[in-house]
Amino acid sequence: MERKEFDRKLILEDGSEYYGYAFGDTSDKVTEIVFNTSMVGYQEIISDPSYTYQSVVMTYPLIGNYGIANDDYETDIPTIGGLIVREYNDFPSNFRSKRTLSEIMEKYHITGISGVDTRKLTRSIRDLGSRRVLITGLNTSVEEGLKIIGENPYEHDAVKLVSCKSKWRSNVFDARYHIVAIDCGIKQNIIRSLNNRKCNVTIVPWNTPAEDIIELNPDGVFISNGPGDPTDVPEVTDNIKKLRGKYPIFGICLGHQIISLSYGAKTYKLKFGHRGGNHPVKNLITGKIEITSQNHSFAVDAESLKNTELEATHINILDDTIEGASCVKDKVFSVQYHPESAPGPQDSSYLFDEFIELIEEGR
Repeated sequence: MERKEFDRKLILEDGSEYYGYAFGDTSDKVTEIVFNTSMVGYQEIISDPSYTYQSVVMTYPLIGNYGIANDDYETDIPTIGGLIVREYNDFPSNFRSKRTLSEIMEKYHITGISGVDTRKLTRSIRDLGSRRVLITGLNTSVEEGLKIIGENPYEHDAVKLVSCKSKWRSNVFDARYHIVAIDCGIKQNIIRSLNNRKCNVTIVPWNTPAEDIIELNPDGVFISNGPGDPTDVPEVTDNIKKLRGKYPIFGICLGHQIISLSYGAKTYKLKFGHRGGNHPVKNLITGKIEITSQNHSFAVDAESLKNTELEATHINILDDTIEGASCVKDKVFSVQYHPESAPGPQDSSYLFDEFIELIEEGR
């Protein structure tokens, strides 16, 4: 069988090149390159708002084989930058599939490239860290590519881009609680997880003033995941300072970082981040190890956390980074990972139940 000629390539800001084949949208794009170690869940990955302005290298070699299902989106309009895979399958076998992955990527202008040596590329990201990449055609020289990368600096408006523009509600018929969720790029399964626990959820834009949240008279406040640097959204941090102690507060991922900042801790960017569904985390309260799903570039500085009213509750077994924190007095807690992860793992779904218990205690 004659080998198909490459028609696309990656140019990284260190000057390295990787060749492959186009699928999805074929426009040139400059993004940050990261990798994800999940074996399944590519639809949830491309529709996760936390991947805004990023291209994701999938370490699992076969992508696209079960297509796209209408019920599995994490957001209505995906904002991921690109998808980089070893082998792309455009003929899915799945009774739930309605469209191919490539068709959805074309619809939402997500650039794709397959046939890449993803093992080598992932090792490069682990060794040299996340960095800028240009997905382009074969005729773009390295010199031209580096010039284009240099003209496209990191964006700092990701949360503003993905957050809802006005408040909306997700209600259940037998509701017992009312949660206000601050949308920094919220995933649909977070809302479903709260609805499943008899919560009506009012989702508000990222920059909603604390006074407006108080007027909604919630039983609890939730701060969502989202893309980018937590210091890009000081408005959210300032609002959390005003809400602390008034309601039980639960934060996930970016929400965890924002809560930590509101108490005076600091954050920093990881070399290549944590992304995938197989990260072991130790619960420092119970001593149990949880297998978690993660997606973040930034982490809370452990030393700075010691000088706050927050106490570390979870730690990453692989690199000792902070994975959870709480303030018992204020009924505030947060985790860096995703207890709502779909598909799995489900080890940490109990955290939503703990949020409900805090609400019950306050009644």
